Amino acid sequence: MRNIDALHDRWLNHPEMPRKLVSELKKMSTKAKTDAFYQDTEFGTAGMRGILGAGTNRINIFTIRKAAYGFGLYVLKHILDAKERGIVIAHDNRHMSKEFTEESMYTLRSLGIKTFIFDELKPTPLLSYAVRHLKAAGGIMITASHNPKNYNGFKVYDDTGAQLTPEKVDLLLAELNTLPDALDIKIADIPNGYVLLSDDVELTYYSKVMKIQLRRDLPKNDFKIVFSPQHGTGRKLGMRALNVIGYNVIPVTEQMEPDPDFSGTKSPNPEEKAAYTEAIKYARAYGAHLIITTDPDADRLGIVAKNKQNDFDYLTGNESAALLLDYLCKTNLELGHKIKGKYLYTTIVSSSLANKIAESHGLKVKEFLTGFKFIGAQIAEDDAKKETNFFFGYEESYGLLAAPFVRDKDAIQAIVLYSEMALYYYLQGKTLGDALNELYAKHGYHHDITKSVAFPGAAGQSEMKEILARLRKDPPTTLGGLDILRYDDYLTSKSITKGVMTQLTLPKSDVIRYHLTGGTTISIRPSGTEPKCKIYYGIIANNEKEAQELLTLLENDIKVRFTL
Repeated sequence: MRNIDALHDRWLNHPEMPRKLVSELKKMSTKAKTDAFYQDTEFGTAGMRGILGAGTNRINIFTIRKAAYGFGLYVLKHILDAKERGIVIAHDNRHMSKEFTEESMYTLRSLGIKTFIFDELKPTPLLSYAVRHLKAAGGIMITASHNPKNYNGFKVYDDTGAQLTPEKVDLLLAELNTLPDALDIKIADIPNGYVLLSDDVELTYYSKVMKIQLRRDLPKNDFKIVFSPQHGTGRKLGMRALNVIGYNVIPVTEQMEPDPDFSGTKSPNPEEKAAYTEAIKYARAYGAHLIITTDPDADRLGIVAKNKQNDFDYLTGNESAALLLDYLCKTNLELGHKIKGKYLYTTIVSSSLANKIAESHGLKVKEFLTGFKFIGAQIAEDDAKKETNFFFGYEESYGLLAAPFVRDKDAIQAIVLYSEMALYYYLQGKTLGDALNELYAKHGYHHDITKSVAFPGAAGQSEMKEILARLRKDPPTTLGGLDILRYDDYLTSKSITKGVMTQLTLPKSDVIRYHLTGGTTISIRPSGTEPKCKIYYGIIANNEKEAQELLTLLENDIKVRFTL
């Protein structure tokens, strides 16, 4: 049990504590102290992410310094010639991102590791590409992705350009566990030892992105696109790609410039409808057909499309990816490209609609745990074996990859391909809603939606663990009136079908998945980036009305089991 008051007082009286953090420490209530010090900030599905502020469970120069030091020790021990190959560091638009970049750079240099930095904020996929392009030993991305403005984070990449998988994170944690308290880590002031990257890295990345177009000659004519980078890193490369291809692009002016407060948007998260409020105003004013928004670090992207009623349809990450996968399959086959036997890489919480589409076009499907790092690692493994299995990868949270010169989600690639797909259907007189309905007619109606239950602070985390433990101890046999045909517990690696137990082959993870009558699934997992539990409903029904009715039944049942 931690002595919260002693930890708080040590931070308060530390001679190097910045004034802003001292002021925060002085004002902390008992609950605030507990939340800030009850644990160390943990590595989740996308690195280390948390609320900015004072404390061991917060993101600040001391926790960033410790993370960078531990990562430096990890690469020195596990990656060949790490000192000379170096580590690439990039950052987004958030509060303290530049300062955390410099702190990471100084820390790595004190270990004798060469560092590469950019002269301004850059997208996450460019960082992934830069690691591979420079043959670096690893990478660090300072970002909290789509989280609220009071968050920041620290994502780490290995020498393949992919985020660290759990077994590698365990090795990193082993190094972190050898280190003293974050306040006790001292770094030497070593001059030089870093390289300011030229435009060459970005230009070669951009060149590769532009080559993924399949139907370059489609007439753009009056097809209009509204674009927003949500004050983040996608503004330059996103606008450049759309303009060079020849689209009529209308930028959301209020959201184009970097802003850590996200003052021009109601939400920087493409998963939330509030992110599109201003963009839809622009689309109505200019008669646009498609809205594209990237999240702050430009690894994820959302789209909203004009429908036949001159209104706008919000497409989920599952719906948009299913449409794009089908488009890419059909187009490649029309162009005479062989795709049979290649793979769709997806996750266990993503829609089964994409799996059906892939298999209908001759693709194979491989599912991974949540987190694009698993897909990136599989691509790296394919590459090491000189195999070209990859065709398309995506996860439900609005992230995809079409060309594997990047090993993470890539919203810049998505901009190019979603625009082309929407234009293709527009020229056929179809909306994206029309195209989606055609997929439903062929593969069945799918309604995939993610709900979240917040569990903030130390008390909330304890409550969430208790609920999940109860679900495991006494698993339900029905949900929403439907029988549970199979129950998967990825934490124990057990799958139970009609009382018969088999072993799951994916790595252990805190995920429970129920397979219900008719193909509907429910997956439950704690978020790896925020203090909440995510519930993924994958509903299969005859039509939208039936799907909504089933969702209501399932949600009510889950609420009871979560004692809400």
